[in-house]
Amino acid sequence: MAVGKNKRISKGRKGSKKKAVDPFTKKQWYDIKAPLIFSQRNIGKTLVSRTQGTKIASEGLKHRVFEVSLADLNNDEDQAYRKIRLRAEDVQGMNVLTNFWGMDFTTDKLRSLVRKWQSLIEAHVDVKTTDNYMLRMFCIGFTKRRPNQVKRTCYAQASQIRQIRRKMVEIMVNQAASCDLKELVQKFIPEVIGKEIEKSTAGIFPLQNVYVRKVKILKAPKFDLGKLMEVHGDYKEDVGMKVDRPADGDEVIPGAEEAAAAE
Repeated sequence: MAVGKNKRISKGRKGSKKKAVDPFTKKQWYDIKAPLIFSQRNIGKTLVSRTQGTKIASEGLKHRVFEVSLADLNNDEDQAYRKIRLRAEDVQGMNVLTNFWGMDFTTDKLRSLVRKWQSLIEAHVDVKTTDNYMLRMFCIGFTKRRPNQVKRTCYAQASQIRQIRRKMVEIMVNQAASCDLKELVQKFIPEVIGKEIEKSTAGIFPLQNVYVRKVKILKAPKFDLGKLMEVHGDYKEDVGMKVDRPADGDEVIPGAEEAAAAE
């Protein structure tokens, strides 16, 4: 090949450079709505690509999982150590309706509970609620020194730990199997189950800091819109306020009504 000939080989195809398009121009914001059991219903916004051809925006939003601090959901900073997981179940207008999808503790809270000179007791159990949700619940508790105790440590014997663990499992099963998911979440927030375990195991060994530290949803029933609307209460889409409009041909003069009222 002669030198200097066929210069276009190295340059590539003519006009192949595409104009860069900002991907956010194709996106849409949706509001995330929490269930009625939480005092703060508006918990944030989420992005999704606009409906294009067969790709529907609402389908891309369904089953997204959002992790929110309980302090934000209930406007109470004392509950900041709990993280609540909410799953998007349905899209209505520009609102994403969510339902409870699990719970966890923050790492710093969990680390602050673990100390020397005491026994840590953990138990977990799989349980089915009355509305057919399959949950796995994890419980944690620590032994406590008796009043007026001189001894520095408060370790429980292996047999006592087994008894306490059995009691933990029994109480968790009784509490969860007798109610639906909505009622169970209302038990988790004030730590009803932890207090009951503490009370019933006092005869075996006194416990402190007993919590249901984690909840996972293993299996959910088939989606039911009626049940979801029950969880969200009297949910209504925000369509704005009604404003009176003047009849055609009537000209509105600013301040005319106030002047008429003054006369």
